[in-house]
Amino acid sequence: MSLKRVFVTYRLPEDILRPLSGICDLEVWTGTKPMTPPELLSSICDSDGIICLLTDEITRSLLENQEKLNFISSMSVGVDHIDVAAATNRNIPVGNTPGVLAETTADLAFGLLLSAARRIPEADKFVREGQWLSDMPWSPDFFLGKDVHGATLGVVGLGETGTAVARRGKAFGMRVLGWNRTQKKDVEHAELVQLDELLAESDYVSIHIARTSETLLFFNHERIMSMKKGAILINTARGGIVDETSLANALKIGHLAAAGMDVFEAEPLLPESKLLNLKNVVFSPHIGSATSLTRKRMAELAVENAVAVIAGRPMPFCVNPEVYRSR
Repeated sequence: MSLKRVFVTYRLPEDILRPLSGICDLEVWTGTKPMTPPELLSSICDSDGIICLLTDEITRSLLENQEKLNFISSMSVGVDHIDVAAATNRNIPVGNTPGVLAETTADLAFGLLLSAARRIPEADKFVREGQWLSDMPWSPDFFLGKDVHGATLGVVGLGETGTAVARRGKAFGMRVLGWNRTQKKDVEHAELVQLDELLAESDYVSIHIARTSETLLFFNHERIMSMKKGAILINTARGGIVDETSLANALKIGHLAAAGMDVFEAEPLLPESKLLNLKNVVFSPHIGSATSLTRKRMAELAVENAVAVIAGRPMPFCVNPEVYRSR
């Protein structure tokens, strides 16, 4: 019997891919940029499985053209880049990489919080551009920021990452409020409250909900304006959860003091984004999981999912396990 053909959409280290050696016909994308939709379509033709990234849009129309595709293994926790319903209808298991990036993403969320609160990027730019030499070196209102210790942190979404952020807040001496879309009886490190109470009382709001059809533009104009005046909003979850036009307006008029953003409605962030004109926004380019150890473990789990399917076993990390009940 011929080996199954597996296509990998990004060049992963050889040692990561080694478990697939000899058990499949492995082909790896050699381009230096993310694949375009036409490139992706042509590359996965006749593939039995694919290992992909969150930048790869696996759409319903793409899946309709794949007769042999038997699995999709994504090197990500979120799978909103994959039409999971369409994959399920075609009896295709979809794998992800949970449980390995919560702490790393929580580190970045808190880093953005601290950077926005204490205006660190602004201060760095001030020193690098020589303004410290020409302007008054110190005054009582020189680079005033906001205290983190003793402030109230609101965590929206109490999964693994949100809980990790709550724990960091407690370590900084913050009062931590939490809200989750599905009811929880209690959560360590956070006081469970209603969303409107959290928004009204929190000095910092950190977003950790998944992007779904129900959470698109979840932080709309109404919710943003219901936040405490002078609060800071942090988003390391997914782009599209925050209405960026409403956020920019709230920052411009001073209703919010600042924001820290790792994810955006359009990625890369478009040059015409109104956020780019605001000095009270701290940016990072979707790097929540970007540490060497975390990315290595994510890649290992993605390969582990692929190996399981090739060996005739269920994926150990499958977001649509119902496909196995229908087989």
